[in-house]
Amino acid sequence: MDVDGARIAEAMAHLKHHGRATLRDRLHRLRSTATLALQAGLAAALSWLVAHEFLGNPEPVFAPISAVGTLAASVGQRFRRTVELILGVGVGVAVGDLLVYLLGTGPWQLGLIVTLSIVVTIFFGGSVAVVIQAAATAVLIVTLSPTVKDLELPRFIDALVGGGIALVVTAVLLPLNPLRVINRAARPALDLLAEQLDRTADALRDRDRDAAQAALERLRDNKAELTDFVEAIEGAKETITISPARWHRRSELTHYAEAADPIDRAMRNSGTLIRRSVTLIEDEEAIPEPMPDAVAHLAESVRLLRHEFAVGEEPQQARERALRAVSEVGRAYAEGVGFSGSVVVAQVRTTASDLMVASGIEQEEANRLIREAFGESEPARTPAEGPAQTPKPPATPPLG
Repeated sequence: MDVDGARIAEAMAHLKHHGRATLRDRLHRLRSTATLALQAGLAAALSWLVAHEFLGNPEPVFAPISAVGTLAASVGQRFRRTVELILGVGVGVAVGDLLVYLLGTGPWQLGLIVTLSIVVTIFFGGSVAVVIQAAATAVLIVTLSPTVKDLELPRFIDALVGGGIALVVTAVLLPLNPLRVINRAARPALDLLAEQLDRTADALRDRDRDAAQAALERLRDNKAELTDFVEAIEGAKETITISPARWHRRSELTHYAEAADPIDRAMRNSGTLIRRSVTLIEDEEAIPEPMPDAVAHLAESVRLLRHEFAVGEEPQQARERALRAVSEVGRAYAEGVGFSGSVVVAQVRTTASDLMVASGIEQEEANRLIREAFGESEPARTPAEGPAQTPKPPATPPLG
């Protein structure tokens, strides 16, 4: 048997798959930022045109810079960035012009003016963006004042023009489709969760501790996906607030906006589920046959939730699959589980509840449905309250 040949073939297959995945990721990022690139180009051109042709500024350099700087802010923060831009320029102009009048220009004056601009901005509670704009404007005032007269007012007007044009482009000329933005941002986060739950289900079936550990580590590394998802929701809120063309999308956006927190909780609870699955396998506890199926149903519920949100449907299938996961894990609990197994059971219930809430169900109603699917006739009680009505003592693992 050609062992080296098999290893080389496996390595080449991995590299080929990795190359396709990398290209796919790059194309996805390109599609996600194509609209931003168009917005920035249009805003830069229009801000220069307005400042030069309509306001008579012969060199309106700062107008397109301000426009691009506004659009470069995180989606969902562009209106705030415009206000910060104007405030920062105002502080820089005021401090810079006053001190240039009193002290003149030169290297030590430049250093002092920049320092004082930053100190004043921070003292009045300015954000990082305001501080940067104040310092940059102070630098321009000090360095260009000897050669360019009356720089202060054009700089301030350019900031107004650039920021205003950027908002007009965002709100009227090229507004983002808020649902498309959210769908693109939600796909990586939800696909990550579904994939790791599927891997955990397979690891439980095969008693593969390393596979479960790998799924746990990958799920822990989810900050980028969650950050993109939350920023997309904020950007969509901003778009439907300032863009008349997108006001009709408000009701559709509500589902996603309300789903952000429960999806975040589902991620965290799934992490506990997977971590306990690793311990369960290490301790060689019993793994009833329905337990891996329950975890796999959770994964499918996540996929269905993403799909039904994307097409604008009521997520009935996602809810049904989440309840099926709870029903399966109830059967597993009735067959008998150990300590870590009982934690896995509890986390399946809790994650399913999170997904139900993400689908638009109230928390109390979701908990009731989870208890019914598990096989309880009433909420689980602690040992001090008496025996719980469950398929098997001790008390049924509660919702987290």
